[in-house]
Amino acid sequence: MDATSPDAAHPAATSPGAAGPAATSRPVRLSGAVMSHPKRETEARRLADADPHGRVRVVMDPEPDGRPTALRVAPLSWSCVDPGATHHLVLQDDVVLAEGFYEHAERIAAEVPDEAVAFYAGWEARNGAVARLAALTGTPWAYTLQEHVPCQALMLPAGVARGYARFQEEHGEGWPYDVVVQRYLNSLGVPVRFCTPSTVQHDDLPSLAGNTYHGFRQATLFTGGTVLATATATATAPAGTAHTTPAATGPDATGAAGAAPAGPCPRFPVVPFYQYGEARCAVRHGTEWEYLETERYLRRAGLLDACLAGFAAAGPSALPAGADRAVWLTAFALGVVTADAPAPDPAVAAAVMETLGSGGLCEEYPAGQLLAMAPAVRDLALAALADGRRAGAEPSARTPRPQPLARVAVTGAAADFGRQLARLLADAGHDAEHLPGPVDAADLDGVRYVVHLGRPGADGLLADVLAAAGKAGVARLVYAGSAAVYRGSGEAVVTEDSLTGAPADEVALGWWQEEQRCRRWGEEHGVPVQVLRSADPVGPYAAADSPAVRWVRLAWTRRPLSLNPLGRHQVLDHRDLADALHTVLSAPPTTPVFNVASAAFSEQDLAGLLADVSRRTPWEWVQDPTVEQWTMATGLIESELDWRASGELRESLRALAQWYACDIHGDYTVR
Repeated sequence: MDATSPDAAHPAATSPGAAGPAATSRPVRLSGAVMSHPKRETEARRLADADPHGRVRVVMDPEPDGRPTALRVAPLSWSCVDPGATHHLVLQDDVVLAEGFYEHAERIAAEVPDEAVAFYAGWEARNGAVARLAALTGTPWAYTLQEHVPCQALMLPAGVARGYARFQEEHGEGWPYDVVVQRYLNSLGVPVRFCTPSTVQHDDLPSLAGNTYHGFRQATLFTGGTVLATATATATAPAGTAHTTPAATGPDATGAAGAAPAGPCPRFPVVPFYQYGEARCAVRHGTEWEYLETERYLRRAGLLDACLAGFAAAGPSALPAGADRAVWLTAFALGVVTADAPAPDPAVAAAVMETLGSGGLCEEYPAGQLLAMAPAVRDLALAALADGRRAGAEPSARTPRPQPLARVAVTGAAADFGRQLARLLADAGHDAEHLPGPVDAADLDGVRYVVHLGRPGADGLLADVLAAAGKAGVARLVYAGSAAVYRGSGEAVVTEDSLTGAPADEVALGWWQEEQRCRRWGEEHGVPVQVLRSADPVGPYAAADSPAVRWVRLAWTRRPLSLNPLGRHQVLDHRDLADALHTVLSAPPTTPVFNVASAAFSEQDLAGLLADVSRRTPWEWVQDPTVEQWTMATGLIESELDWRASGELRESLRALAQWYACDIHGDYTVR
């Protein structure tokens, strides 16, 4: 079975493998630091003093009155490696250590001396979902998904640790500390593994690095038998209730001193997770990762109908509207991808399902409410997990896939965006694939429709596609162009008929010339050609020069935005683009041009939406009365083809922000 298919039921069995324990262990000499701030000196000293050998020092922020950031103290913390050390451990000052933690760190350093080791996975993160999957499959170690590295407690080989400060200085570019660590380790190809359960817990202290808006954050599963939290934040939790995590995931996991040694360490190919109120999945395709809605993943697997039927049968829930559905989708998908694994330990399953809701809702609800909801989340998620395991193991539960509508080739544009669009078209029922250039006639053999993503200035790309399409005898060409073709029109609202000749604007002219080239080709070959003029796509792999991507980059790197009060932006959810293409391809090619957009915003409103899904950052007004303020009318495609924008734009903006925060920084490989 293909490990990247929705039918790959047991992730651990299909992982790429692991570096595994070193063939011959060498003596470990550990040094360490607690990165801290004067406000937390007491807590930092306590962590350092817990090392029975006195190898851990406290490193203070050199500018404690400056803007909150870990980037000032991080280089100092990673540079204070003892001369004879083989490994260096850096702790943040707001953590709690399991008993025997330092001995545990030494053991794992001896067994995997060349890897980075994180001892914490938070319930709000993608890697918290990896920890949940590891616990459900009885896997004590797992490799991370790409996102910020869990830096609450991180150990690096000494040589790698010594190089961090220089990398941050030369390549930090204003990214948050844990993203700089991600970029650094990926640049060296150093894998990051973490243990499950976590042997470090995040203490419930106010963030000094500006991360309070992330809400109440703790480990998906923590070993140590300590109270996870006390519901003191609000009065909504019953007095005296406390949420306790089991201290073990097996007979040997009675604390850090009994944690499992390094061994099989999978990189799971499918990871369902609940984050920012959305149920999503990470799916590996070779060396590439796709992040998509869990509903779409289950539909591909033929199990969405079974999932939703089970949810309906489960009846009403005490959870907030929408949260119950997201919890069910996530837990059901976890059951599907673990269907071939032995049944999980009941206590472990209950513990990791109890924290599932907190991961998805921690930015919306305070600690007390999260803990009060935990039992209801647990019970619903356990039912969904069992339902998913049954469905995943039963072939008859799957809805057969219908015959594809037509074979479609997506060409042009950036490869990542093209692959994403082809998958969306495949999910809509087409036999679609992306063909990176150059394209020849053999590549288009059997292809009925070509969707070409325009890119003026790409030398010879369009010409190659048109030549190949002519030889292959395709039945239709759809050119996905841009609203930029209307630049300089001078109209407040532009329709498909607004453009009657070559535009004067240089950028608009480039798009116009590509459209004209396609039309001439169609006339010469007797092939219908249609043009979609799309607003700026938003979502993963959006164009680097689009306003949304520029602003997200500024937000993540904490630089101010310059906004024009007269600015206006029309955007297109990347899923709406795929749906519009599907709608056009499913209808006769009678109309030559359609405008497509999801929504229009003032510059301030769009920047505000992006700040909500990324990071709030200062902004300033920049007056430019010459800015164009036109928008495209989309009434033609709505009236002729009954198409409507249906994507939840906030989800697409969130996906864009998360892609830019987590997925543009490279990756590592493991055997």
